[in-house]
Amino acid sequence: MKKQRKTDTFPEPPPMPQAIALDDAERIVAPTETPAPRRESANVPPDIHLVTTSAKAPPTRSSVWGPRLLRTLERASLFIAILIAWFVAAEKLPLGDNPLIPSPVLTFRALVESLPELWRGTISSFFILIPGFGAASVAGIVWGLIVGTSPRLQRIFFPFSRVAAPIPPTVYIPYAIAILPTFRLSAIFVVFIGAFWPVFHNTAAGAVALEQRYRDNASILGLTGAEYLWRVVFPASLPHIFSGMGVGLAFSFVMLTVAEMFGANHGLGRFVQFYADYAEYPKMVAGILYTGLITWLSMTLLDLARHRALFWLR
Repeated sequence: MKKQRKTDTFPEPPPMPQAIALDDAERIVAPTETPAPRRESANVPPDIHLVTTSAKAPPTRSSVWGPRLLRTLERASLFIAILIAWFVAAEKLPLGDNPLIPSPVLTFRALVESLPELWRGTISSFFILIPGFGAASVAGIVWGLIVGTSPRLQRIFFPFSRVAAPIPPTVYIPYAIAILPTFRLSAIFVVFIGAFWPVFHNTAAGAVALEQRYRDNASILGLTGAEYLWRVVFPASLPHIFSGMGVGLAFSFVMLTVAEMFGANHGLGRFVQFYADYAEYPKMVAGILYTGLITWLSMTLLDLARHRALFWLR
């Protein structure tokens, strides 16, 4: 029979002193008692309890309307101060006997009486303002994008614009009346000149300021020509474009009023000039205030359009 081979067994080595020390340390550090469970409210689940304890008190009506009322008063403070000074100058000071300074009460009455005539003048003025400002905006945006993206056109056109833009558009009024067939076309041309240069300069500045990374991405995607202008340059230049349109709209109202004073039969400028010639100063001041109100409303509408279009800047 074969003898079974005896296998040698070796005893396990004793644990190292470090291990023993670590085990002892764990037994010493480990807590001997389990932590007490967190006590919850009787009728509130744990997750709801956390939410209700961390919720803030809802704002009161006074905390919401207080800052709004303060901001409104701050915006209206200058108008209120001017109205008080006007009332004092017309009623209490010796200037009150001067017919050139009608009182606020007389001016308000004249404004109410003249509303139908002022409304007809507003329609007539906007038939000049909208074509002139609209054409200037389209031409200024398109040409500004083209020039702003072409260094060669910048070298050609920018020197000319620096000479032509500072010329006051009012100097073109007599010449425009002489060469154009109707006064309406002459007024539209003057409004166009007044609004074109601000829109063009701001649009070109926005196109020039386009970041290089947008240009690189457009070249990688193969965007060129009109597609590049429409998809890349135009959206990036919108903040500059709206700034130029705001300045151009203000200039348009100035040019419109001046042009209507030269020889129009209707319009806001004609209303003011007509009653100034006949010394109807309450109606003249009412026309000035009404023109300012229409200008403010137009600028506010443009600001609202800017706020909607530039949603990424909110």
